[in-house]
Amino acid sequence: MGFALKYGYSILCVVAVALLPAISHSQDYTCSRATYFGSPDCLGTPTGACGFGGYGRTVNDANVAGVSRLFKNGTGCGGCYQVSCKAPNLCSENGVNVVVTDYGEGDKTDFILSTRAYARMARPNMALELFAYGVVDIEFRMIPCRYSGYNLMFKVHEHSRFPEYLAIVLLYQAGQNEILAVELQQEDCKEWRGMRRAYGAVWDIPNPPKGAISLKLQVCGSAGVTWVQADNVLPSDWKAGVAYDSAIQLP
Repeated sequence: MGFALKYGYSILCVVAVALLPAISHSQDYTCSRATYFGSPDCLGTPTGACGFGGYGRTVNDANVAGVSRLFKNGTGCGGCYQVSCKAPNLCSENGVNVVVTDYGEGDKTDFILSTRAYARMARPNMALELFAYGVVDIEFRMIPCRYSGYNLMFKVHEHSRFPEYLAIVLLYQAGQNEILAVELQQEDCKEWRGMRRAYGAVWDIPNPPKGAISLKLQVCGSAGVTWVQADNVLPSDWKAGVAYDSAIQLP
């Protein structure tokens, strides 16, 4: 019956209407295929390869996806896509807007959607018939992410150990951007130090500087490659598991 049906979970989920990422009409679509992963609550997974944790389970009302070639060794994490299936009798015109939170390979698919996201591709009352396909032909395009009311946030990863090891993950990454590099700087020091992409959207560094920490991102977007700086975004007593507001947002 298809990739995701082997999990045996219920697919009768409540599908909310609101979507956070905004649709862009400036790009052409790419044809591909999509399937879905089973989940008892129809949400995303907190253990996705992007390292988002619980954020990856519920962001964008759980309209999330695992991708393969679009993962780009983690650079694709947090990207937003409009995905529409191509069976006119079953599929809605606008499809669903999803956020990349995981890596996943299917049967010649580019997207493995959360159960909720897969259902949103269907016309009203046609979701069960769409689920019966298991894998469907789609068209997709990258779109800008919009998070109303949210700035870019830096979460100190739970595996961080104050003060000798710091790992961060970027949340609510707006726009149509990819993060190529992250550097950090101590408040009273002018030297920038590069962080390592540990995996997905997680960046780390041993022996981080003491004091309040500023972060600088190398961003590839519509304006080309630029640097964006968040001053003193991490306090001197940063704590694992806490997300800090940067007071900025990506364009």
